[in-house]
Amino acid sequence: MADVAGLGRRIIDNIEKVIVGKRRPVRLTLIALLCEGHVLLEDVPGVAKTMLARSLAASIGCSFARIQCTPDLLPSDITGVSVFNQKEVQFQFQPGPILNQIVLADELNRATPRAQAALLEAMAERQVTVDGLTRGLPEPFFVIATQNPIEHEGTFPLPEAQLDRFLMRLSIGYPSFTDENEMLDRIKLSHPLESLGQVADADEIVAAQREIREVFVHEKVRQYLVRIVHATRRHDDLALGASPRASIALYRTSQALAALEGREFVIPDDVKYVAEAVLGHRMILSSEARLHGRVVEDLIDAVVASIPAPVEKA
Repeated sequence: MADVAGLGRRIIDNIEKVIVGKRRPVRLTLIALLCEGHVLLEDVPGVAKTMLARSLAASIGCSFARIQCTPDLLPSDITGVSVFNQKEVQFQFQPGPILNQIVLADELNRATPRAQAALLEAMAERQVTVDGLTRGLPEPFFVIATQNPIEHEGTFPLPEAQLDRFLMRLSIGYPSFTDENEMLDRIKLSHPLESLGQVADADEIVAAQREIREVFVHEKVRQYLVRIVHATRRHDDLALGASPRASIALYRTSQALAALEGREFVIPDDVKYVAEAVLGHRMILSSEARLHGRVVEDLIDAVVASIPAPVEKA
């Protein structure tokens, strides 16, 4: 796993030339990429959500496309459309932005449910069908969707079944005083993204995606993460617990984190590290819990703390 760990360090260090002081969300985004999943970035405007996607694409030399989601966005605007070529006297397919390796779906909750479904279908099936022809998506294929949790006017919130399709939900958050001061110092002449170099390629990412599946997960660690998921389904403050897809997501992301640490095995701390990002958007608070001002993140911490972690016998 030394190769995966070295790859991760190169990519994260390179992205941090643009994104200052946000190693955890950067690291979790890379974990999602290595797990062949997708990320929902839920945060206020101006905290570098778009910069994170563009920096990742530039760092690994992958094609990048941005979909600006609006209420008039059509599914064909995402997948592509066949256009009649009068010179050739035949229809020619014009690929949509989804046929890129890194795709940013900006303000996803502003798109209509029909357009959201087209995007999420491509995420799940890794293919698009236009005019009866199915086209596979490139490798690696990674979607970063964003939404503003504050603004609700003119939006179409994602239903729980579609939220569950995202491997992780992340929040970048405001920078600290020191980090914001350093950010201003870095951009005084030019934006660091303009000179950001490539430190990896698509083949290395695909190879790492296959390699992390070989990370060993002991039966007791596997049972530990399943107990965490099952505990969310029995919690009094939750109307809906995590799905079986959450168990798979915890398993895969723990493997990826262990590989980035250079380990060939998963430890309970790996599960704890990714639990909030993997489980937070898959649970619904009960009406009574919302009335008392409880938040999902605190409940996840409580659930994880209530499950004893397995320990190695001397």
